[in-house]
Amino acid sequence: MQNHSAIIIFVRQPEWGKVKTRLAATIGNDKALKVYQILLKHTYDVIKYISIPVYVYYADQVVTDDVWNGSHILKNTQKGNDLGERMRNAFMEVFEKGHLKAVIIGSDCYQLTSDLVTASLITLEQTDMVIGPAKDGGYYLLGMNAPFKNVFKAIQWSTNAVFTKTMKIIRENKWSITELVVLADVDTEEDITFLY
Repeated sequence: MQNHSAIIIFVRQPEWGKVKTRLAATIGNDKALKVYQILLKHTYDVIKYISIPVYVYYADQVVTDDVWNGSHILKNTQKGNDLGERMRNAFMEVFEKGHLKAVIIGSDCYQLTSDLVTASLITLEQTDMVIGPAKDGGYYLLGMNAPFKNVFKAIQWSTNAVFTKTMKIIRENKWSITELVVLADVDTEEDITFLY
C-alpha cells in the first residue's frame, strides 16, 4: 500500500460538555468525556502500526499535544458547512496530495480493528468504494480510489438513513462497492458495554 494509500480520521477535541452529547444526556458529561477519551485512544491504537500517511482532521482547531503523534500523522481542520462537505473536502485534499486511495473513519467505533482498515485499503484495488455500515444506520468507514464527490450530496446527516441514501447514490452512479461487516458506533448508553 505504502504512500499510495491514506487514512483520514475525523475527531473532536475531548472537551467536557462538547463530546458524545447523546451519551451525556443519560450518563453525564464526566462519563461521556471519559468514554470519548477511551474511543480516541482505541482509534489511535487501530492505526498506529499501519505505516501509511494518516490525516487527522479536527472539528474546531488543531491540537498539537495530544494522542495523535507520529511522523506519519498530519493534522488539519475540517472545512465545510455540514459533515458531508467536510468529508468531501478532506478526501479532495488527500487525493490532491497524490494518494490513489483513501479511507475515512471517525472516532466512535470501538469494534473497529487494524485488520479491517488494512483490508479496506486492499479492497480498493478491485472496487471503486468500500463502506462499513453502522448499526445505527450510518457508516463507520468509507473508502474510495478516486474523488467521487457526489457520494456526499443531499444526505441528511446524523440520521438512520445515511447508509441507505449513500448506497442509493452509489448505485445510481454505477460505482462498484464492497460492504464490510456491520459494526456499532458508540452513541447511547447501550453501546458502552465494553466499559463494564
